[in-house]
Amino acid sequence: MKEQRLIDLIVIDEYSATPKYMQLANSILKGLETGQIQPADLLPSINELSFELDISRDTAEKGYRYLKKTGVLGSVPGKGYFIPDKGVRAIPKIFLLFNKLSAHKKIVYDAFMKALGENVAVDFYIYNNDYALFKKLLTNKREDYSYYVIIPHFTERGEKAHAIINTIPKDKLVILDKKVGGITGDFGAVYENFEEDIYNALQEARVPLGKYHTIKIIFPENCYIPSELLTGFIRFCQDYAFAYKILNQATDEAIKEGEVYITLMEDDLVALIEQITELELTVGEQVGVISYNETPLKRIILNGITTISTDFRRMGELAAELVTDRSVAHLEVPFKLRLRASL
Repeated sequence: MKEQRLIDLIVIDEYSATPKYMQLANSILKGLETGQIQPADLLPSINELSFELDISRDTAEKGYRYLKKTGVLGSVPGKGYFIPDKGVRAIPKIFLLFNKLSAHKKIVYDAFMKALGENVAVDFYIYNNDYALFKKLLTNKREDYSYYVIIPHFTERGEKAHAIINTIPKDKLVILDKKVGGITGDFGAVYENFEEDIYNALQEARVPLGKYHTIKIIFPENCYIPSELLTGFIRFCQDYAFAYKILNQATDEAIKEGEVYITLMEDDLVALIEQITELELTVGEQVGVISYNETPLKRIILNGITTISTDFRRMGELAAELVTDRSVAHLEVPFKLRLRASL
């Protein structure tokens, strides 16, 4: 095979969240699987990759190191890199699609990748809660993946998501984080039960909540967080006779003593803390703070912020198990209350 032809097989997608070195490696793995690259073929040099693909030498070297570590690639000093003249085991290819890469989604990603190990090829994309981009990515990438692992959260038009998801073979599908109505067939899922989970977490916190007379939740307009979370919040407040209010942002109303605030977005948590600091109120006594989704920083801020959060590491691990076991099980990962000084 001519080297230039092999170069043409390597595709670097600037829109992909997959690191470029992995895109390089995945392209070579795809070429091996399709037969376009044969055992004993000589691969382009590091310099050729860098020049032709407009990537750094470090990126090219990292891609080749990854392939060598997985046993796909060999090298001879002074002669270059080549495919060993032996059978190459097919490596599973996964299309991984996240709505965003926040601190907690990174935990999911890291746990998923670690649990899968190195002998897989993963193409990673982020659609920023945009249904149009979500649809485009899935429509263009439906041909040759072993699995599709998808987090379906949208700021609008999410009611149409099931239609595009239903075009994916169900034995190759894992839905992550949120169940979507209308998906037919048997597929894998690792999900949160938002309504029941927030109800149960607040119920667990009802003793410290008893110090306050009103609970306010900050739920932004056009938010990707499922409305079921609001349903569970309202049901808890009504069942336990708490006054409650739904705000669109932290600055909608002046903060008053005797109130608890539940923030869902990190920006609102920052704005809330700034206001509390300016008013010189004591967090955990005069005003309470609960934050949605656990991150390491929340263990430290204000001597510890109480969080309601699922186990994102476990979510990633379970998703990897469904892929490796080729399972169509539906697994629920419940919320956990981490009670700290802010309540």
